[in-house]
Amino acid sequence: MTPTLTYKLPEVTMRRSLTLPPRLSALALALLLAGCAVGPRYEQPPTVDTPAAFKQGQGEWVRAVPADTLERGPWWQLFNDPLLNDLASRVEVNNQNIAIAVASYAQARSLVAEQRASLFPTVTLDGGANRSGGRGTTVERNNYKVNIGASWEPDVWGRLRRTVDSARAGEQASLADLAAARLSAQGELAINYFGIRLQDAQRALLAQTITGYQRTLQITNNRYTAGVVPRTDVLQAETQLANAQADMLGLERQRAQLEHAIAVLVGVAPGNFTLPVQGTLLLTVPDVPIEVPSVLLQRRPDIAAAERRVAQANEQIGIAQSAYYPSLGLSGSAGFGASRLGDLFNASNLVWALGISAAQTLFNAGATTARVQGTRAAFDEAVARYRQTVLVAFQDVEDQLVASRVLGQQLALRQQAARAADLVEQQVLNRYQAGQINYTEVINAQATAQNARRNLLQLQVDRQVAAVALIQSLGGGWRGL
Repeated sequence: MTPTLTYKLPEVTMRRSLTLPPRLSALALALLLAGCAVGPRYEQPPTVDTPAAFKQGQGEWVRAVPADTLERGPWWQLFNDPLLNDLASRVEVNNQNIAIAVASYAQARSLVAEQRASLFPTVTLDGGANRSGGRGTTVERNNYKVNIGASWEPDVWGRLRRTVDSARAGEQASLADLAAARLSAQGELAINYFGIRLQDAQRALLAQTITGYQRTLQITNNRYTAGVVPRTDVLQAETQLANAQADMLGLERQRAQLEHAIAVLVGVAPGNFTLPVQGTLLLTVPDVPIEVPSVLLQRRPDIAAAERRVAQANEQIGIAQSAYYPSLGLSGSAGFGASRLGDLFNASNLVWALGISAAQTLFNAGATTARVQGTRAAFDEAVARYRQTVLVAFQDVEDQLVASRVLGQQLALRQQAARAADLVEQQVLNRYQAGQINYTEVINAQATAQNARRNLLQLQVDRQVAAVALIQSLGGGWRGL
């Protein structure tokens, strides 16, 4: 146990005079005028050294400064999907992760109000009545009293103000966390929604493929019955058809899982939620501006939250340093006391008191210094986290810019490959029916065509997902600039 020595100025009590002695008045005035905040002044920490422009675009880098209050707008409307718009609005209202973040923000606001109240005096009112006496005592006495008192801790060293500022920075960080939770839920919804649309398109494509395989199996059976081909061709056709039908069941399972995930995001039990099947794939992909300025990163809520936590850690240093100085307090009270209720408020029964107190820790084996050093280390940690957040933000944008560019270039090549594979499949099937080739070549051609068509669908959805990821990495889109 650390020994602690304190001293305390005695409370001064006076009667029938509301005039403080000159020495006490001078001391109180000096305490009030000497107030100054101890601890470092907050300055936004430097971020990282950045290149002059994006590596994957022409946008210029600028120093990251939180600007998460800029209006982002309903970015999901860029995809022109009415059902997605409806689901996104339901996420805003019913998502439970967002509800958690809203409640956390409300708690942070309440903490600010609570800490702000410490800057003002505390006023109390109390009263009582009792009757006393005892065996052998002929006189029983009544005693009535009522008293109003006040106490106040002058913020001489700025500890209370820094506590309020720390709570306010925490509130702002909580608000940024709320924005991050909202953006994350909306992005996850969009990605899962596009995943379902991909499953629908792949199922429609696979249904056509299964129909083709069934037709091919019939042709092969006819040729086998006629003695033109061996039974192995029939077995290969049956294997190909069974595998395609199994793949269809796998797509059904994946779609159900994505539908369940969307149900949770919109705050609905999966058993009560169904998305209609949409056979055609909506291919709207927002145009990504090539010259995306890095000023958009200022809208990222995670950057804003990290910077506010640096400010909060800075205030904690000042709070810890204030322990080097004495804690001061002012108190006052006024009340009446009488043995008869009717005489309670007579001027002659007025009793009042004013006091000033101070307490200072003289020795605690370096505990205060250790706490100050700990808050400085926590500040350095917060700065490092802030810089890391900015670095990751730059990385996210670069990754999604290159993804958008490369996927756009791949689209034309995938379309060309799908068209060529379709032609090869038809020509190979014609040659097989003419008896020019064996069935193995038919299987290879059909598998190649199926993969080309599926790759094309996957690429189209990948472009939409990359657009969502870029919007998220930019803090909610590129509108408003």
